[in-house]
Amino acid sequence: MSATGRIRSLSSLVIFFCGAVAILSPPSTSSVDTFVFGGCTQQKYIPGSPFDSNLNLLLGRLVGTAASSAYANFTVLGSTPQDTIYGLYQCRGDLNSGDCSRCVAGAVSRLGTVCTDACGGALQLEGCFVKYDNRSFFGAEDKTLVVRKCGPPIGSNSGALTRLDAALAYLATGGGTYRVGGAGEVQSTAQCIGDLSVSECQDCITDAIGRLKSACGASAWGDVYLAKCYTRFTRGVTYSQDGGNGYGNGNNTKNNDDETNKTLAIIIGLIAAVALIILFITFLNKKCEKRKGCK
Repeated sequence: MSATGRIRSLSSLVIFFCGAVAILSPPSTSSVDTFVFGGCTQQKYIPGSPFDSNLNLLLGRLVGTAASSAYANFTVLGSTPQDTIYGLYQCRGDLNSGDCSRCVAGAVSRLGTVCTDACGGALQLEGCFVKYDNRSFFGAEDKTLVVRKCGPPIGSNSGALTRLDAALAYLATGGGTYRVGGAGEVQSTAQCIGDLSVSECQDCITDAIGRLKSACGASAWGDVYLAKCYTRFTRGVTYSQDGGNGYGNGNNTKNNDDETNKTLAIIIGLIAAVALIILFITFLNKKCEKRKGCK
C-alpha cells in the first residue's frame, strides 16, 4: 500500500472513530425546561406603574433565591393593597441547585411573554413551577384540575394494572412534598407546592392519584396536574426498590448510564487500539522503504 493510501485509510478510521463516539454517546436526558402548562388572569396592570415595579422586584427575588432553595415564596408590599403582589416557585425535588436556578429563570422569562401585563400568572415546566398574583394564595388548598394527559393504551393487562396500583400506593403512603415510588416497570412521582400543610399535601396527592388511575390506568404513561400538586407515572425500566420501602432516587437511570458508558469505553478502546496498530505498521513500512530492495 502506498503512503497516500495508508494516510487515506487512517483518515477513514479517524472519521469512523469520531462518528462512533457521536452515535454511541448517551443523549442528554434533561427536560427541565419543557413546557407543561401556563395561565394568566384577565386583569391587566399598566406598564411602568408601581405594580409593574413590584412585579419585577418579586420575580427577581424568585430567580435570585432558586440557587439556594428548592422552594420559596415572597410578598412585595405596595403603597396600596392593589400594588401588593405575592409569588412563589417550586422546583422538582430531584433537581440540583444549578438546574433549579436555570429552570426558575427560564420560567420567569417565559411568564413575561405568556402573561404580558397580567396581574397574575402561573407557569409549569417539567422541572419547576412559578406563580404570582395580586391576591394572596399562600396556604390555600386548590385541587382544580389543570392538566390531564394519558399515553397510548397498553390493552387489558391485569399484571400491569396491579403494578401501577402498587407504584401509586407508595406515593399515597409516603411523606414529604416530593415522593417517588415504583413497582416492576412502573415508576411514579408526586409533588405538592411547598406552601401546603402536611395534611393538605396528602389530600391533594390522594385526589390526584384517584384521577390519574381513573383516566390513565390502562395507558403507557399518565400525568395529572392539579393547581397545587401533581402525580405522574411511566412504564419503562424495571424499578428497583431501596431497602424494600418503595422509595427510590433514580438509581435505575444511573445504572443504565453506567452500563452504557462502560460499553462505550470498551468500543472506544478497541478503535483506538486498531488506530495505534495501523500507525505502527505505517511506521514500519516507511522504515522498510528506506532500505534497498524492500518493496
